[in-house]
Amino acid sequence: MGNIFDGMLKEGESLFKNLDALDFEFVPKLLPYRENQQHYIAGCIKPLLQGRNGKNLFIFGAPGIGKTAAIKWVLRDLEEHSDDVVPVYINCWQKNTTYKIVVEMCGLVGYKFTQNKKTEELFRIVKERLNKKAVVFAFDEIDKVEDFDFLYSILEEIYKKTVLLITNYREKLDELDERIRSRLLPEILEFPQYNRDETAGILKERMKLSFVSGVWEKDAFDLVAEKTADIKDIRCGLYLMRAAGMIAEDNEMRKIMLAHAKSAIQKLPEFTVKDKDELDDESQSILSIVKENSGKKIGDLFKVYQEKGGTSTYKTFQRRISKLSENRFISTEKITGGKDGTTTIVSVEKEKKLTEF
Repeated sequence: MGNIFDGMLKEGESLFKNLDALDFEFVPKLLPYRENQQHYIAGCIKPLLQGRNGKNLFIFGAPGIGKTAAIKWVLRDLEEHSDDVVPVYINCWQKNTTYKIVVEMCGLVGYKFTQNKKTEELFRIVKERLNKKAVVFAFDEIDKVEDFDFLYSILEEIYKKTVLLITNYREKLDELDERIRSRLLPEILEFPQYNRDETAGILKERMKLSFVSGVWEKDAFDLVAEKTADIKDIRCGLYLMRAAGMIAEDNEMRKIMLAHAKSAIQKLPEFTVKDKDELDDESQSILSIVKENSGKKIGDLFKVYQEKGGTSTYKTFQRRISKLSENRFISTEKITGGKDGTTTIVSVEKEKKLTEF
């Protein structure tokens, strides 16, 4: 029988070799199962490299299935390939107005003197700099923007460009103003869900990048991959891998075992894709209402929202609920049948017992 301390980490040892590879923003050198989508995006950009105008593209698909990673992968390759095309990537989660987006573009083109200047003046500066080359604009989470003046200006005043709009919602394209749609005329690209084998394959690649070789027990990894496939969000898998590794390290273990994976899954209710502090005031208010009324129908929650002075329409309220659910602040479940027909139950997830997994 070996020494009881043989399986424990020594001082200075770690199960991790690169924690950054478990970040949602990390873009690996290899991006499996998205080759077709990457080639399609590159094909829309290609005319810019030939001195012509590029094609615009509307990209949609469920959250956590590689849309952002694929876009960033293509833009990184573009930057390495050519200096003649400028990539401009903006996430509209916080940069959600024309002014904020134009200020962000100023920073990306190296112009820092933005204080006390109007949006139109700042856009003129951006336009002068970008029109010296061709540009790829990528607007991620485009459904978060409050106005589209920036997009109209880009379509009208930037000479050679490709505009990529990325969202979880296919219907967002139909909601665009006609004057924008008629100028945008985008091609449409859907990102399908990963299947179970693809989910496991992606997590396996991240495991190789993130962890010391051989530290994961097979049954522990299989449980994480299975749970991630059920949730259909790779970001949850990255969270679970990090959490399981941390739990194993806290216990000074050299291996990540099934018990560590189960403990990580118990922590899933704590997991959110975004930081709560990044939510705008309206979303913070709606989140508070859900926490106080967890398990109620969305229509009942809307009534509470109105009673508390909320002024958004029901459709806008639904969209904010969807966004909170996508970023895992809350959970939603569609219920069909019954006297109300189809309705949505909105909840704040409670911690589960290990026996439920």
